[in-house]
Amino acid sequence: MLNAEIILEKIPGLKLLGGEPMSRHTTFKVGGAARVFARPKNAEEIAALVEICRSGGEPYAVIGKGSNLLVSDEGYDGLIICIGEDFSAVTVSGLEIEAQAGASLIGVCAEAKRAGLTGLEFACGIPGSVGGAIYMNAGAYGGEIKDVVTSVTVMDGVGSIVQISADEMDFGYRRSRISDGGLIVLSAKFRLKEGDPEQIGSAMSELMKRRVEKQPVEYPSAGSTFKRPEGAFAGKLIEDSGLRGYSVGGAQVSEKHCGFVINKGGATASDIMALCEHIRKTVKDASGYELEMEVKKLGKF
Repeated sequence: MLNAEIILEKIPGLKLLGGEPMSRHTTFKVGGAARVFARPKNAEEIAALVEICRSGGEPYAVIGKGSNLLVSDEGYDGLIICIGEDFSAVTVSGLEIEAQAGASLIGVCAEAKRAGLTGLEFACGIPGSVGGAIYMNAGAYGGEIKDVVTSVTVMDGVGSIVQISADEMDFGYRRSRISDGGLIVLSAKFRLKEGDPEQIGSAMSELMKRRVEKQPVEYPSAGSTFKRPEGAFAGKLIEDSGLRGYSVGGAQVSEKHCGFVINKGGATASDIMALCEHIRKTVKDASGYELEMEVKKLGKF
């Protein structure tokens, strides 16, 4: 069985933890332990980790900031490859920004503002990584990642690195070619436009103000819990179904914004899933709409 010692024999110097609680690595602040948790610092280490798992038939999962992730209370019996701050370089060249997958999306927006580049304002409050944003085609306030990405550099399941143009990324609503499986985001290039840093900063401040006023940012959550169904809004459907403030254990439908399930305090992953299932059933019975979770699940539920 794969363990930290076996991996370190093959990848000396890798940052590695055994039995690492995933509650430390998700914005929901829940989740049991991962058998092995790795923080690679370059593409070579990522490739080596994937090869170790592939050749040994061991399960692995790639995460970023865990901002759209629900890990089960049992944790994950395999390897977590966390692409984070050790793989987060950001460079600006003319109208283009290139960012490694572990870079904070908020940090990339800050770099754009400093460089006087406009186009990423919509993303200034999204708490994920660049890799996660590409995976999900993250969006807010009328903008989406697909609007500004020109290409994505990825690694496939055998360690080969290729560049994929935005046109080939198959971006859709909260999905992409990456979310279909088999590819790992290494970096992305964003094409922006010249702008005034002061105006860009003002726009970002206004969007952040709206976010704080309307979303329960004071509680752990994974952002919008459900995808927007065609012709309706998940939060409105949940509110109209009488579920504002409804709780299961420490998990609650936010009273501030019904589209958010929050960890009010002491919630477990099981509480969150039970609440989500209750929401789905209640909304279906009340309106006929079938809500689909936007949050990704990892582990056994």
